[in-house]
Amino acid sequence: ATCSVDRFLMLWKLKSQCRAYRFAGHAEAVTSVEFSPNGQVLASASQDHTVRLWIPCIHGESSVLKGHTASVRSVSFSHDGYSVISASNDKSIKIWSVCSQRLLFTLFQHTRWVRCAKFSPDGRIIVSCAEDNSINIWDTRSKICVNSFSDYEGYANFVAFNPSGTCIASAGSNHAVKVWDIRTNKLLQHFRVHRAGVNCISFHPSGNYLITASSDGTVKILDLLEEGLIYTLHGHQGPVLCVAFSEGGEKFASGGADAQVLLWKTNFDTLDYKDVLKHNYRRTHVDDPPHLLDIYPRSPHLHDGKFESVEVDPSFDVPDTLTPDPIVIEIRPASTIST
Repeated sequence: ATCSVDRFLMLWKLKSQCRAYRFAGHAEAVTSVEFSPNGQVLASASQDHTVRLWIPCIHGESSVLKGHTASVRSVSFSHDGYSVISASNDKSIKIWSVCSQRLLFTLFQHTRWVRCAKFSPDGRIIVSCAEDNSINIWDTRSKICVNSFSDYEGYANFVAFNPSGTCIASAGSNHAVKVWDIRTNKLLQHFRVHRAGVNCISFHPSGNYLITASSDGTVKILDLLEEGLIYTLHGHQGPVLCVAFSEGGEKFASGGADAQVLLWKTNFDTLDYKDVLKHNYRRTHVDDPPHLLDIYPRSPHLHDGKFESVEVDPSFDVPDTLTPDPIVIEIRPASTIST
């Protein structure tokens, strides 16, 4: 599922006969979209101040959740699919019931636009980031902010929990990617591998890799165990706005300001990137080494010296990069989802 400033929600069927379903309903740009854990419902956020719940079928059933007074930046489901969380330019975070389609509660503490909010994998805590340069941790039972990380170099555009729920990663407007341990409230890793703001991040289901999307036009893959950059991916013409791994981690998708969505296949489990380096030596470049601020003393330091990575450009790495345009089926909202 993809969303765009063209106000449409697109559902792509990627089987042998590729089809695309275009859902209309939002009055302004759609900023975020996510499947529920069971895949039966879609949630979307928009600059029209609303959140919508969709049944992804040809009937176009949807429900509108109203309550925000400004653009909604992000929307995300809880692990059980019963709740949806939204973050808005009205400086608030709202939690909605999917079953009753009503507002459950609102969280206030950020002093500027809230860019992203996510549930932890177990649903007990929430992480949010805003343009006030803070990343807040909330207890869903007490509904209070229990901790806050501040980044005086800039604000986070996006935050995400690792699969185990012990760490969060932030995508910074200051070009940095940071990983925090929420048990010890310490910064574990600090990567500076992009040359512009980082807009989105996604953890691999194993928790060993982190993929990043940046306004410098690249997607990068970080190995969190080896603590370094392993792949730099080109393909978008302009800023890369979002990225997400598939549920099993065998694929990931990226979306850009060039109105393109690219689908990539991973090879983490079949290839050692050091072996890939040997076969791609002519196209191997050396990135600036990531800066690691680690609370645990290490000797020798892992980032002494240059770090090699593989640079991948589909224009000459992948044959037949252009597939026929899919059949697009227009779907208009026909009715409201029944409770």
